Amino acid sequence: MAYTAHATTTAGRNGHVETSDGLIKLDLSVPKELGGPGKPGGSNPEALFAAGYSACFGSAIEFVAGQEKIKHGPVTVSADVTIDMTPEKGFFLAVVLRPKIEGLDQATAQHLANRAHEEVCPYSKATRGNIDVKIELA
Repeated sequence: MAYTAHATTTAGRNGHVETSDGLIKLDLSVPKELGGPGKPGGSNPEALFAAGYSACFGSAIEFVAGQEKIKHGPVTVSADVTIDMTPEKGFFLAVVLRPKIEGLDQATAQHLANRAHEEVCPYSKATRGNIDVKIELA
């Protein structure tokens, strides 16, 4: 099974992005915190990455729970994606994932989150060794 998403951005971080299926059509704006205009209604690559990573990670947790036949309630994942810059590293990202898995004790929820991060989630695999990713149960 394979799926390819396609998006095109014009004018970078202060431009516009659209997906080929037409479902995403967003104006982009550099946040004021990064010295940009922070235009109302404009998103940014970090927000889009946070949305994608949180959705993927939630699905990975559900997949692992299904493999292990662990019954649970709703899975909610919030993701904080931070962009920063230092003279040594230049620009870099860091992520904090906060999964909340209803109906499970802390140890079981942590186990599922760890397995999802280490073995299943494609975003976790892609970022491993490249950016700091922390998992903090909500």
